[in-house]
Amino acid sequence: MTTASLRLGVDIGGTFTDVVLEQGEARFSTKVLTTYAAPEAAIIDGMHQVCAKAGVTPAMIGQIIHGTTLATNALIERRGAKTALITTTGFRDVIEMRTESRFEQYDLNLTLPEPLLPRQSRFTVTERVDARGEVLIPLDRAEVAAVVDRIALAGYESIAVGLIHSYLNPAHERLIREVLAERLPGAMVSISSEVSPQMREYERFNTVVANAYIKPLMKSYLSRLVGRLGDEGVTCPVFLMHSGGGIISVENAAEFPVRLVESGPAGGAVFAAHIAARYGLDKVLSFDMGGTTAKICLIKNQTPKTSRVFEVARTYRFKKGSGMPISIPVIDMVEIGAGGGSLAHVDSLRQIRVGPESAGSEPGPACYGRGGVRPAVTDADLVLGKLDPDNFAGGSIPLDTEQSAAALASVLGEPLGMTIDTAAFGLAEVVDENMANAARVHAVENGEDLGDYTMIAFGGAAPLHAGRLCEKLGVSRLLVPPGAGVGSAIGFLRAPFSFEANRSVYMRLSDFDAGKIRSLLAELQAEATGFVRNCDAEAPILSEFKVYMRYSGQGWEIPVQLSEDQAMSPDPDTFRTLFEADYAKLFGRTVAGMNVEITVWSVNATTPPETVARIAEATPQGMAPILGTRPIFDAAKAAFLPAAVIDRNQMGAGQQAIGPAAITEAETTIILPASRCALRQPDGCIDISPKA
Repeated sequence: MTTASLRLGVDIGGTFTDVVLEQGEARFSTKVLTTYAAPEAAIIDGMHQVCAKAGVTPAMIGQIIHGTTLATNALIERRGAKTALITTTGFRDVIEMRTESRFEQYDLNLTLPEPLLPRQSRFTVTERVDARGEVLIPLDRAEVAAVVDRIALAGYESIAVGLIHSYLNPAHERLIREVLAERLPGAMVSISSEVSPQMREYERFNTVVANAYIKPLMKSYLSRLVGRLGDEGVTCPVFLMHSGGGIISVENAAEFPVRLVESGPAGGAVFAAHIAARYGLDKVLSFDMGGTTAKICLIKNQTPKTSRVFEVARTYRFKKGSGMPISIPVIDMVEIGAGGGSLAHVDSLRQIRVGPESAGSEPGPACYGRGGVRPAVTDADLVLGKLDPDNFAGGSIPLDTEQSAAALASVLGEPLGMTIDTAAFGLAEVVDENMANAARVHAVENGEDLGDYTMIAFGGAAPLHAGRLCEKLGVSRLLVPPGAGVGSAIGFLRAPFSFEANRSVYMRLSDFDAGKIRSLLAELQAEATGFVRNCDAEAPILSEFKVYMRYSGQGWEIPVQLSEDQAMSPDPDTFRTLFEADYAKLFGRTVAGMNVEITVWSVNATTPPETVARIAEATPQGMAPILGTRPIFDAAKAAFLPAAVIDRNQMGAGQQAIGPAAITEAETTIILPASRCALRQPDGCIDISPKA
């Protein structure tokens, strides 16, 4: 028998699978190594562990919310299905030509990333729809049938359909889907007018190809997961976190798996936004560092910043433009290959480089003793005293300091003439500077000064590095919430059911058509609401309206929020006023005498956000009990310092810790640099600030 108060959050990462069980106000969590061959096995293992801690059976779980990096990893590692693309004659090479921009202008040896599909997997049909959605060249069903027969003969299992201007008129794409269903019934089909009905054919084609590429893999995985849960007696609904920060049904996730790319990091941003609301913070830097990557997100007014295009698998020093663009609603964050498992090497200039390659969970860092021979960030943290080798992951994974030292010596120390401690210092400082630099660039791109921000750190590795990051970035306040080691999984349990529907319909304000706008936004509202109703048939649903606007002749748009009244009683003067206010905020001025145009319309349907009560913050009330001391390397002092060891669970509200110190718990360790002090807040957050 299920109980609605028992909810399970599951986050599959590149190294660890995090599992959290909420039972009313109580929370039970664990971390298990991700099982690549069958990711559902780690979920079942973790589920049994947290159920045992809570004293319940899996059959009593009332709801499961799941996020995963499987979709992202399949795109990065090119492990998707054998996929074909059907497109308009003359546009076969769009995904290879890209936008013809050079993301590194002065690199004479620049190599563009390979498209997801080779040229022989891209097929064309004769048809043409113009930029107004009118048919110029009708589609011949017999020609489509001939192309489908060629695809069938070649043994493709998934087909993407992307035609020019189909976001305005999807009739031809739907006809191709009909023919595919008749002549190739076993194949999976994705059409761009449903996956990403937006202008810009390169981004749209790439998105529908990515969806088709990972669809068989994700459908198979989700089916196996539901089956394995059923075998364990778990019959409750399973929902998936999507990239935009909301939850969708497992059926919708299987149909649009590209929406799951970045689902894990999105949960982390929701978690940080929840903490920000609890503390009344309007400017927050979310820092999520796990085993494979680090994610940095700006959260203003307790809402993560969102975007409608982002890149997967950047190949060139994480430069914008060097990855695969995916055109879906997504929480806007910067993600770099800097996690506990990120591997270090010496480059041709004899410099230490870290990432993006990761040891993952198989074999893992050298200290795991599972066959890893190259040093990872975790190896450096162990040698520098930040980790207790006998108490890592709650003692479930003993760490071998000697193997870490050997890996650091052979890969970094000997080639560079360094001691093991210096090599570990160099590795840790490089990865910290990589993350700090990513945060600086992200802030500058968004016109923000990080000195005004509070950092919220979570993920298994973030509390180890967040104090040093704050020193580098000039951030004064750092919060490490309870459950930080499994923050994304907790975020899944805080997220609303939501879905954002987008459509490109070009309109100038000089040609403003209020009736057409009302009709379009009502259609999008109904579409988005339908997805949410698949998850919850009774909850109230709110609608958030957004349009993307620009001056005529500009290449890119800015998002402009509308109230429901402004959306359903549209007025051109109101649209212009809102656009100019947002434009001036971003660029410092408006442009007089220019027409304004709208390119994309968006409606996000969402269940109401969880009500968050402000906490009464604690005042200092003495010092936390100290279990002992151990030497921990302090990067700012460039020396090992005797550091207090404190059990986080023994810190009472208002108790303080003075750096250098290590505040330990089962799933992570907070390293307090010599420049910082910490205070435990009533809700369990560790509040870190510079010493007075």
